[in-house]
Amino acid sequence: PKTKYFTIMKLFLFSLFASATAFAPVVVPTRQATTTATSLNVATQTKAPVFDEVCDTTGVTLKRFMSEVAMLNPELNELTTLFGAIDTACKAITNLVKRSQLPSSETLGYEGNVNVQGEDQKKLDVITNDLLKRALRFTGKLGVLASEEEDAPVDITTSAKEIIIDDGEKYVAVFDPLDGSSNVDAGIPTGTIIGIYQHDESCEVDPDCVGDECTEEEARCLANTLQPGTNLVAAAYCLYSSSTFFVLTLGAGTYGFTLDENLGEFVLSHPNMKIPENSSIMSFNEANTHMWDEPLQKVVTGWKNGTGKSGTTFSSRYVGSMVGDVHRTLLYGGVFGY
Repeated sequence: PKTKYFTIMKLFLFSLFASATAFAPVVVPTRQATTTATSLNVATQTKAPVFDEVCDTTGVTLKRFMSEVAMLNPELNELTTLFGAIDTACKAITNLVKRSQLPSSETLGYEGNVNVQGEDQKKLDVITNDLLKRALRFTGKLGVLASEEEDAPVDITTSAKEIIIDDGEKYVAVFDPLDGSSNVDAGIPTGTIIGIYQHDESCEVDPDCVGDECTEEEARCLANTLQPGTNLVAAAYCLYSSSTFFVLTLGAGTYGFTLDENLGEFVLSHPNMKIPENSSIMSFNEANTHMWDEPLQKVVTGWKNGTGKSGTTFSSRYVGSMVGDVHRTLLYGGVFGY
């Protein structure tokens, strides 16, 4: 069930990006624009900042972008702190990934454990998980977090007494610290995936509990993270590749930032991202074809042969690292299946 949970969580995050790109705000010569991600049934409208032509030339950093979002949406003010932590964590992780193959690197090799997906954990998985977890915990904005590298959700408010917890609104974070880590040795793109939910404060784990008592409390925490994708407050991913990319959505448009290593800042490089309507790229792990339902097999065969409804012959592009495949799909269009 945990393996299925994290697979579903990743698909929820991708669907949020895809839907948000379809309903991205139109750039108009006014100071703010209001857009609703209608396909996500978002109850409230999120106002997205609109920048003038000067900003297109000088660049808008992620910090400034989130500050503008907070000014336009006071109820999202605490997200500024959370994304500040994610920003810093992604910069640290990209440096770890770049140096991971050096003979002197402490991140080489396997840890000797297996994660909830049944995958062998690399040392880099464990290090990046601890890094991102600490970055999020010390914001004081989280009630609980769940990681693909953790066997159970972590209750932030009780699991560590030294953590400073603000009295403000609490969030739930679900993440995969380094998706595609098995590809690191081959230099293939990897990434960090993260989703943010509202915290309903039903998760309380007693550090002194034993046996079945702990299991029941952990189940309540897991339920706190098992919310539908339509409840996501925000979603983001970092892609570690030719450049380091940071893509986020708050349900009103999707925005891409690129790390300027000279400045040490993520700079807005892909404002108002939208998936191209016409494309002939499909991205599937076709080694699993024999396990697909017959209708899906027929559709994919039609795409490959050019006998589908569109009459277009599709080409296949599959990296095997979800963040890399998703990023290409957002930019170039096409169909992605996980």
